[in-house]
Amino acid sequence: MSNYVDRRQMMRAMGLATLSTASASWFAPLAQAMAGHSGRRRHCILLWMNGGPSQTDTFDMKPNHANGGAFKEISTSVPGLRFSEHLSKLAQHGEHLAVIRSLSTKEGDHARGAHVVRTGYAPVGDVAYPTMGSALSKQLALGDTILPSYVSIAPQPQLNPAAFGPGFLGPKYAPAIVGGGPDAVADGGQAMADLRLENIEWPEGLKPEQVTRRMTMWRTLENKFLASRQVDSFAAHNTLYKQAAEMMRPEVRQAFDLAEEPDGVRERYGRGLFGQGCLLARRLVERGVPFVEVALGEGLAWDTHADNFRLVANLSAQLDAGWSSLMIDLGNRGLLENTTIVWMGEFGRTPVVNSNAGRDHFPNAWSCVLAGGGIAGGQAYGRTSDDGMTIEEGKVQIGDVLATLCAALGVPPHHENVTPMGRPVAIAEGSAIGELLA
Repeated sequence: MSNYVDRRQMMRAMGLATLSTASASWFAPLAQAMAGHSGRRRHCILLWMNGGPSQTDTFDMKPNHANGGAFKEISTSVPGLRFSEHLSKLAQHGEHLAVIRSLSTKEGDHARGAHVVRTGYAPVGDVAYPTMGSALSKQLALGDTILPSYVSIAPQPQLNPAAFGPGFLGPKYAPAIVGGGPDAVADGGQAMADLRLENIEWPEGLKPEQVTRRMTMWRTLENKFLASRQVDSFAAHNTLYKQAAEMMRPEVRQAFDLAEEPDGVRERYGRGLFGQGCLLARRLVERGVPFVEVALGEGLAWDTHADNFRLVANLSAQLDAGWSSLMIDLGNRGLLENTTIVWMGEFGRTPVVNSNAGRDHFPNAWSCVLAGGGIAGGQAYGRTSDDGMTIEEGKVQIGDVLATLCAALGVPPHHENVTPMGRPVAIAEGSAIGELLA
């Protein structure tokens, strides 16, 4: 135990970084060259809607029924494909979007629903299933970048941390968490949200050569310690600290620095955490990060049991600005064809409006959206009834959606990872939807 305490104290005193100050000057041009190489790599961006968004007020509207609610339906860039009036900017990119209107799951609880959707598996048994970001980044990472393979921006994992973690894959495949810095504001605030990785700055007063010496010392002691203690928990601890050290490199900090972006670009994405998160996702993708997740909504923002229409209008405005700007910039940089975007939450919401002008949990018939690389956009797959209560055509399960996502990314859906107990677990249990694949 005393060895552990000594190591922990030393880690606090060190800079935890190796560095090459000259590398920052060539990193940006290298990133641009990578972005221009169409066959370089594949990326995925998950737009996660905390609380479960209303399909009836976004992508599967029912304007001619009492369940339709207060919002109007508008045309998109694709004839016949129609969205909410509060998604007017995104509607201009309809040719790149495939709306799945016939998703059905079995979990109407936030914690269990998030686990099912994010891992593809029900939270039963003794297997700690990895979240989709961990499983997919493991397959997509090429190992030629010092940036993390999986970055999660402003996540809200409190209800079920297991739905947001690497599970049995271990800490090597855990996400790098980007929350709000000290000046961050919630979505819809007046100030520009400040997003940053926590604890990546060197201790004040340290010089680069001092950091290098301390890191060399730590590696020597750590390797000696691990050589005589073959324990999984110690190895996991070592992995986490190695990742922390890599994140403190100057070129990594530069990738996360939104101050490099013009003010006009930042305004276009939106001032809140989601808008700035989408901008950060673009910066990370163009630098080779394979999986980025951006969450919209503090707490369970989309859990609109009351005052649904005011809340959804505000959330949709943030979604519209951030997502549409992301589509524009990925397209302009030649990255959209290699980047698959998925929009979803843990379930949908009841078509029937309750007595509090709200919509309740509804996993029976809801929507998600796939877009970008590998996806045949400009369509809606599946159909719900006129009242939105049942699926009439093209019913799919979450395993089918995840298999389709895998196929669009060039990842075999049935690739198996093996648990520590020797059990093989497929990335996705389901069948890819051929009509949605480009």
